Amino acid sequence: MRVSVIQMNQGSEKQANLDQARRLVDAAMAADRPGLVSLPETWTNLGGGRESRQAAAEVLPAPGDSGGPAYELMRGLARGHGIHLHGGSMIEAPGPGDDPERLYNTTVVFDPEGREIARYRKIHMFDIVAPDGTGYRESALYGAGDRLVTFEAGGITFGCTICYDMRFAEHYVALRRMGAEAILVPSNFTLQTGKDHWEPLLKARAIETQCWIIAAASTGQYLERGQPRSVYGHSLVADPWGHVVARASDGTGWATARIDPALTARLRRDMPVMEHRTARRIDLDAAARGA
Repeated sequence: MRVSVIQMNQGSEKQANLDQARRLVDAAMAADRPGLVSLPETWTNLGGGRESRQAAAEVLPAPGDSGGPAYELMRGLARGHGIHLHGGSMIEAPGPGDDPERLYNTTVVFDPEGREIARYRKIHMFDIVAPDGTGYRESALYGAGDRLVTFEAGGITFGCTICYDMRFAEHYVALRRMGAEAILVPSNFTLQTGKDHWEPLLKARAIETQCWIIAAASTGQYLERGQPRSVYGHSLVADPWGHVVARASDGTGWATARIDPALTARLRRDMPVMEHRTARRIDLDAAARGA
């Protein structure tokens, strides 16, 4: 199965972002004919502050019902190209039963018929201070998800994560236990953290889970309340041995790779780390205490 990761330079104007996503998906399809395309994190909005994010948010419909402009664009691209469309993540407005003061950073996946087959809310909130002192507090606006999600496409089981999730190895191991053979990581990785951590973390998640890692990222600059910020880009696909087998160049574009289930099976047979992990599963906290 061929997969393409789309690299965008989105901003605070939602319609411009939708138009950019459509152009890039159409171009990737014309050039490489992938069976699955993945968009980056919050591809419908990046920057502009709280009001811009709220304006870009959409209430997600029940599967099968009509949704907002971004939701229907993804559905149309999936159906029109006959592909699985992994919608990176979009800004989800609160629905019934949600905290009305919170938005959600949410992945939606469509099959080639345009049917929604998976929905995942980002679990780990990006609340950090970057090396230059810039603070990020995702939890001030967004609510966190509480469940892991996988879906099947082309005979392959994919796991869903979003950006900061990648720093939590146990999340990825849990997806592997759920049957994941490939894990998607749509991201808006900051330039400062990305230049040092982006590729090492993605390679580590590939190696320890023996899964393909499919990471579509945003690139370039955007304005946050009038101040410039930069995201790292470098969208990539890594194989279960940790080799980067496809990488996007600077600027907007895409990268395409072929997922080979035979390679996954061989690596897992020859180095059965999950079986070893299960066989030696212990309470590490208790072991550290000498209990």
